[in-house]
Amino acid sequence: MSPAEEERSLPLPERWPRASKFALSACAAAVAELVTFPLDLTKTRLQVQGEAAVRRGGAGPAVPHRGMLRTAAGIAQEEGVRKLWQGATPAVYRHIVYTGVRMVTYEHLRDSVLGRTEGESFPLWKAVVGGISAGAIGQFFASPTDLVKVQMQMEGKRKLEGKPLRFRGVHHAFLKILSEGGVRGLWAGWVPNVQRAALVNMGDLTTYDTVKQFLLLNTALVDNSVTHSISSACSGLVAAVLGTPADVVKTRIMNQPRDKQGRGLLYKSSMDCLIQTVQGEGFMSLYKGFTPTWMRMAPWSLVFWLTYEQIRRLCGVTSF
Repeated sequence: MSPAEEERSLPLPERWPRASKFALSACAAAVAELVTFPLDLTKTRLQVQGEAAVRRGGAGPAVPHRGMLRTAAGIAQEEGVRKLWQGATPAVYRHIVYTGVRMVTYEHLRDSVLGRTEGESFPLWKAVVGGISAGAIGQFFASPTDLVKVQMQMEGKRKLEGKPLRFRGVHHAFLKILSEGGVRGLWAGWVPNVQRAALVNMGDLTTYDTVKQFLLLNTALVDNSVTHSISSACSGLVAAVLGTPADVVKTRIMNQPRDKQGRGLLYKSSMDCLIQTVQGEGFMSLYKGFTPTWMRMAPWSLVFWLTYEQIRRLCGVTSF
């Protein structure tokens, strides 16, 4: 048998390992996203609630403050239960790109660049470098889909405030943003977006990988669902703590009104948004939406990592 025939006879994961891992991680992320999306919508609404810059600009009537449960219940009662999944389509698009890229990038950096040896502990600083880099690269590519997701999640709120709806659907949103701001407009808010993703992945990928390897090397646990569950629970908490402040800034920058040149009317930059938020609402405003963020990240991490590890096993790919 010739080398070409031997290559063609190999299973797909061995012939195209990176493409296979991209597809598998994208599938697992889509499942996790759909299961936990209502919490993401609730988190986004909480993060723009009581926005100081909007109050100063006189944009719209004051909206009473609500907690997480009242916000979620209010969306279901005032807009309909189906609206809890408003923006889910671009969110799934985003995770296909974002999670696929970040997972493949992290594994490549960990195994080929940073030189992890199987069966040995991996230095924390290397895991941090890998997590930050993978998150930043993945989010940069996925930033346009995140912009559409955030703006579509706010459409129900605009309708209740008597404002005209901006989009008829996902594709109309992409086309409208492109026509108004050009290609650069699709990457509006990419800086805080990438900053947030770097922090979240330092919490998610780094924590999951580090905790999993620690458990396997230092306890009687084996590479199974119990180990994956413990590791994912730790990663969800750390990711929420590190990522929520940057997520608040990202959401506000992406949701702000823009002029014809695509420039924000409320904030000049992510740092300006951070300063205005802290000065106008206090430091803890950076953790608006933390509870639903954590409540979402915990089950999201659990669903994603369990699904991803099982899909890899079923497809004959080595464990993450």
